[in-house]
Amino acid sequence: MLSRVANSLYWMSRYIERAENIARIVDVNLQLLLDLRDLNEKRLAEHWLPIVLTTGDEKQFFDLHKKATAQNVTEFLVFQMENPNSIVSSICQARENARMVRDQITQDLWEELNRLYWFVRTPTARKVWKESPSEFFQQIKAGSLHIIGLTDATLIHNEGWWFAQAGKFLERADKTSRILDLRYQTLPDKGAPTSVSQEDALEWSAILRSCSAWDAYKSIHGAEVNPVLVADFLLLSEEFPRSVEFCVTELNRALRHISGVADRKFSNDAEKHAGRLVAELQFTTIDEIFAGGLHDYLDRLQGKLNDIGGALFNAYIFQSFNNLEDEIMVQQEEQQQQFRSVIRNQQS
Repeated sequence: MLSRVANSLYWMSRYIERAENIARIVDVNLQLLLDLRDLNEKRLAEHWLPIVLTTGDEKQFFDLHKKATAQNVTEFLVFQMENPNSIVSSICQARENARMVRDQITQDLWEELNRLYWFVRTPTARKVWKESPSEFFQQIKAGSLHIIGLTDATLIHNEGWWFAQAGKFLERADKTSRILDLRYQTLPDKGAPTSVSQEDALEWSAILRSCSAWDAYKSIHGAEVNPVLVADFLLLSEEFPRSVEFCVTELNRALRHISGVADRKFSNDAEKHAGRLVAELQFTTIDEIFAGGLHDYLDRLQGKLNDIGGALFNAYIFQSFNNLEDEIMVQQEEQQQQFRSVIRNQQS
């Protein structure tokens, strides 16, 4: 498979997963404000700033905004084109990647992605947002999940599809780890919390809802919201499809389908890093994670996920670009630059 095709399918899938995740995070945290008390300016900043920090986009945010208010953070994460990871930017970049490999995807998939693109690019989106943010996010989530479903149900499950799977599960694992890190300030640096206040319980239940995990969690643990149980479920569950262990296992499976290499062996660093991380997750306990500090563990985990993404690029994209003159290497940053150029031309 041409590396530009693999690259585009990989990023199409990642960007759709990213848009859906950001929609859930912002939606849940807007609703959470209705249950919190004593919401002065300082308390509101403490609520919204961690959401910006956990996306890794704090520099871009503070280049554009002075304070982490509800209006500034939601505008930045939802609509702001200057933020390459906003919902609107992600959907636009997903469509651009799909357009580049239009002959590799189905008509149904293209039409649904195009429909979602035109929804966020027209005044209708702003109108729906102003009238009902919850309805806006519902449309984003429903459209994104429809696209994910069409990817699985209508594309041939060949090498290109496995690249899309790799992108989806790598992005999902990264976002689950970042969502789990949202309220680390409520935890001791090391060890498990000895008590959980009512407000802490509300915030940890919001973390579950941000991962679409509330119902699945309750089916196992009931209504008790305990940070240790929440972290165990979101990190180490073998059955919940948004847990980090589940996602990394599926990512590892996708990489091995692409290369044809058997499990417990590897042909490149992406497979080596993914296989090693699967083993670490399988043989780690939540008590060990809390003993060393949940926040520090999540920082290291996100670094390992980034290493897998970089190694995947080096294994399947960069080498092909060097060897084939007619291949157009489109890295994420280059895609964002191209996309911003397209948007500027449309606005001029």
